[in-house]
Amino acid sequence: MADPRQQQYGQQQHGQQQQRAKQVVKAATAVTAGGSLLVFSGLTLAGTVILLTLATPPLVLCSPVLVPAVITICLILTGFVVSGGFGVAAVTVFTWMYRYLTGKHPPVADQLDQARRKLASTARDMKDRAELFGQQHITGSQQS
Repeated sequence: MADPRQQQYGQQQHGQQQQRAKQVVKAATAVTAGGSLLVFSGLTLAGTVILLTLATPPLVLCSPVLVPAVITICLILTGFVVSGGFGVAAVTVFTWMYRYLTGKHPPVADQLDQARRKLASTARDMKDRAELFGQQHITGSQQS
């Protein structure tokens, strides 16, 4: 019969071999993926350099026309995108204000009400402090 300690040792050894096999598979996968990505990046760099070399002479010849045209097109597109964004923001704000004023309780209305109350309370406190300071200043100057 087999000794139970030998069986346990055999099972541990088998488990360690499985872990090593998994590590080897992981390493091989990582090396393969990393190597292929490295090759693709090299090919991309080489293609970019070749295309830039071929495209430079026509760009230099056409640059007095192309550069201002590209700048103008970029400015026009930027203007349209920005104006559209401001329009969407304005419609959103007007919709929120309409809901708030009609009592439909839009998002963040509670926080707005709380902030308004806190601001009013702070303003009241500052007014009271200013009046108190003014009274102290008047009585202090009369005593002097």
